[in-house]
Amino acid sequence: MIDNVKVGFVGLGGMGRGLVKHLCLNNTPVYVADSRASAVIDAVDNLGAIACPDLKEMAIKVDVLMYCVSTAEDIEGLILGEGGILEYLSEDKIVVDHTTTNPNTVAKLNRAITKAGAKYAEAPMTRTPVHADKGCVNILFGGDAELLETLRPLFSCYAENIFHIGETGHAIKLKLIHNFIAFANVASWCEGFALAAKEGLDMNKVIEIISAAGGKSGMMDLYGESTLNRDFTPLMSLSNAQKDVKYYTEWLEEAGLPGFMAESVHQTYAMASIMGHGDEGCTAVIKYYETLTGVEAKFSK
Repeated sequence: MIDNVKVGFVGLGGMGRGLVKHLCLNNTPVYVADSRASAVIDAVDNLGAIACPDLKEMAIKVDVLMYCVSTAEDIEGLILGEGGILEYLSEDKIVVDHTTTNPNTVAKLNRAITKAGAKYAEAPMTRTPVHADKGCVNILFGGDAELLETLRPLFSCYAENIFHIGETGHAIKLKLIHNFIAFANVASWCEGFALAAKEGLDMNKVIEIISAAGGKSGMMDLYGESTLNRDFTPLMSLSNAQKDVKYYTEWLEEAGLPGFMAESVHQTYAMASIMGHGDEGCTAVIKYYETLTGVEAKFSK
């Protein structure tokens, strides 16, 4: 147990479940809530968490309230909506935001939570649910250095790297830039793979040559071979990729910069999602290109 701290955690998806797992392994009392009853039951039975479906009860019981949900709209409802967590916060509480959202939502939450007398900690993550399950995500922290040191023992339960990015708002901005670059990279090599398959190239050679030169990337290292093995397990879902690129595109426009590439990438993921691939892994964007070519990109047997 870390200094007798009690943690509340809302959102037991791919990332959240792994974080709760490692908090529990470090003997931290963790009260959990999720819109899916099955996820709560799993966390209680298999991780050692404590069920707490009532947000008021959770906010009162815990010292640190964390959440990792899907969208900015989800967060605003959870925190600022009627019956939301904001109504029950007191001055000794810390709210930790692990969700990939957008700069406007982060600013709004920071203002509201700070006005209520509590502390807001911006802490989006990189890496995948596999890393969360292993306890080795990366945390990007935006905010006061003293608050980071207060939270570091908890973060260290499930993070390999903890980066202090700067003031509140900087972490989500860097996370969106990172995710845009990563998902643009996926879209580009999926397009290239589809063209190579259409032209009858040996896909083993395609990935071998690209990975041995300037086209090599972290995303291809993670997902290149699995894509050509037709494995679209949603470690990072296509719909989440679309959401993140959408937030980046909106922010880019608000910042007064042209977003030709950003909008192209966003619409590519949007089209793949419209075609029914949103719940698959982000590399299922290749299926959009394959629909156009009529050929699957895959390793030859």
